[in-house]
Amino acid sequence: MTKQTILGRVAQLAKANISALLDEAEDPQKMIDQLIRDYSNNIREAEEAVATTIGQLRMLEQDHREDQDAAAEWGGKALAASRKADELRTGGNAAEADTFDRLAKVALGRQLQSEREAKEAEPTIASQTEVVDKLRSGLDRMKSKLTELQSRRDQLVARAKTAEAQNRMMDAAGSIDVMDPTSELSRFEDKVRREEARALGRQELAASSLDAQFEELDGLGDEAEIAARLAALKATT
Repeated sequence: MTKQTILGRVAQLAKANISALLDEAEDPQKMIDQLIRDYSNNIREAEEAVATTIGQLRMLEQDHREDQDAAAEWGGKALAASRKADELRTGGNAAEADTFDRLAKVALGRQLQSEREAKEAEPTIASQTEVVDKLRSGLDRMKSKLTELQSRRDQLVARAKTAEAQNRMMDAAGSIDVMDPTSELSRFEDKVRREEARALGRQELAASSLDAQFEELDGLGDEAEIAARLAALKATT
């Protein structure tokens, strides 16, 4: 499994989980707590994948060491067989010496094969080692982000709740703007002014009626005075 495959899958899972949480979030604290849990699960999944990759690397390294050890062992056997052949040939036993020379050649062939297998494994081991180093660095960054998120949890929750309160306040303000209560007061004020005008008109009418009555009384007084004076004139004649 390659570095891109492992961390890419984890990144896609994390992104999908975060997007779903943000879309459905109602309680900011629950959302962040769930985000921490999901991100922790993603890290554990990545750790298992990285552990598998490390295990594969260690097996490759073990096989490489075994090939190197085998090459050294076969080299030792080839040297021993060759020396034995030289010893037998010096002693005049050519037939048996040839047998040990053949054994030395077989051992050298096995040594060559082990060396070749060890050599062929080295690029794979180097590449796998680089992958493991990058995976470990990626995991360290993920764990660092998780620690940062955990440490900022309370701050983020407070900010989210503040933003929520501000949005509620703006919604309330918007409702006030749409439905202005002063318009109802204006209507009531118009009604009061009409009643005041009506009362003022009635007062004015009442005042006019009293003036007419007083004027009528004044007219009656004059008539009485004139009648009295006429009576007095008649009395003197």
